[in-house]
Amino acid sequence: MYKRLLTIQDISCVGQCSLTVALPVISACGIETSVLPSAVLSTHTAGFSGYTFTDLTEDMPAISKHWEKENIKFDAIYTGYLGSKKQIEYVKAIFKANGKENCIKIVDPAMADNGNLYPGFDMAFVEEMKSLCVDADFVVPNLTEACFLTGVEYKTTYDKEYIDLIIKKLKELGCKNIIFTGVSYREGKTGIAVVEGDSHLYYEHDFLPNSCHGTGDIYASAFAGALTNGKSAYDAAKIAADYCVECIKATAEEENHWYGAKFEPVLGKLIKMLND
Repeated sequence: MYKRLLTIQDISCVGQCSLTVALPVISACGIETSVLPSAVLSTHTAGFSGYTFTDLTEDMPAISKHWEKENIKFDAIYTGYLGSKKQIEYVKAIFKANGKENCIKIVDPAMADNGNLYPGFDMAFVEEMKSLCVDADFVVPNLTEACFLTGVEYKTTYDKEYIDLIIKKLKELGCKNIIFTGVSYREGKTGIAVVEGDSHLYYEHDFLPNSCHGTGDIYASAFAGALTNGKSAYDAAKIAADYCVECIKATAEEENHWYGAKFEPVLGKLIKMLND
């Protein structure tokens, strides 16, 4: 069955993140990809200055209404960076109005990293994001986001007991299935904790020292595409992780490519992973 996925997040016209990543990556997974931009920026906000910003918040309900009128429904809805509490409220309404009966709802709570919230976000936004995560079938937090969602202290050195505590609290919050990224139990390695119901699995891969902007968007997009394509949650999580590693390796070859990850040259590898 040819499936249709809607992704809701901003467009950074330059910078290899958000919708400029999600659209090609999910399309490469063989999924018809529809978009609902929450804002348009000339570049992303990390490392650039003087960028333009156009807020599209109030366009979102009208777009959703038009889809309702045309009876346009989605097999999956995946959200990335959302800029305000109001956008989260609109997304929750879109889940109900525009998703098919068995629509897969995937939420990347893109709001924090390295122990801190992104600029412009506060705890009121975190509280609203919690309610969106409860509505989702899968949440895809990094460690910082998981800590903000659960109130657990952020640590850079930890053990499995610490991760298990965060997972327990995410489940208590109401998160149904959790794809917990950037979980590292030993030096030189990192991985993904995949929590689906009572099943707890872990996929470990090499940790690459060169960090790249946008890898979280690449990961969540590849996961959403693979899952919608019919892969199991674990297999989709593994494919997304392996693809991110390939993107980071490709970017390491070019020292001045600081603003994003070169995901385009290795899209063929993603397609091969999906077909293996």
